Amino acid sequence: MFFRMQPTASSAPNGSTSSNAASTGDGSGGGRIAVSRWLLFVFVVGGGLAADLWTKSYMFDRLGMPDHGRVWWVWPEVFGFQTSLNEGALFGIGQGRQTLFIVLAFGALVGVCYWLFYLGAARDAWLCRSLSGVTAGVLGNLYDRLGWHGLSWPQWHAAAGEPVYAVRDFILVMIGRYHWPNFNIADSLLVGGAAVLIVHSLLVRPPDGAAEPARAKAVAAGPSGPGRL
Repeated sequence: MFFRMQPTASSAPNGSTSSNAASTGDGSGGGRIAVSRWLLFVFVVGGGLAADLWTKSYMFDRLGMPDHGRVWWVWPEVFGFQTSLNEGALFGIGQGRQTLFIVLAFGALVGVCYWLFYLGAARDAWLCRSLSGVTAGVLGNLYDRLGWHGLSWPQWHAAAGEPVYAVRDFILVMIGRYHWPNFNIADSLLVGGAAVLIVHSLLVRPPDGAAEPARAKAVAAGPSGPGRL
């Protein structure tokens, strides 16, 4: 009686299964991330963070603290620059909960890096760009929440003279008579990155190669399953 042996990962014809296993590495994300993706991440994060911190510093040096009430109109009554300090999140949500937002920021940074470079999302150029922008935005506002800008509260504030642990905003937009909450470059990067993620999830399909491992296993098992005589 002769037994027909089924091919295994090491004995598959032409080493196809073995090569697939090797190409996927430890299974965490399908192999190594290209150096170009690391460079893209560093470029977007570094450039976005630098732009955010520089513009905040420039506007606060030029216009002063919010108590001065100065407005630099680019388009009168529509668009300009005005300094403000935000102790909350986007649109002023959650005022005074700085500790919570700092913890969430660190969690977001860990989650984004894990998704990009461990799970392999960085292989997709648009995911890499959008999540890099989100990372730059998180870092820019985290810098302010930690008080690293060195500002102190002015006399009109209840905590006058104490360090400011708030985000510096300066972009002013008027929609008719409605004053849109002031924001900054970091906020723009966060919103823009999130928008790209949403569009990407709706319009981009996973690559056909994602089904290859399952197809290879089915071919190796054969029509009657493993272990047949």
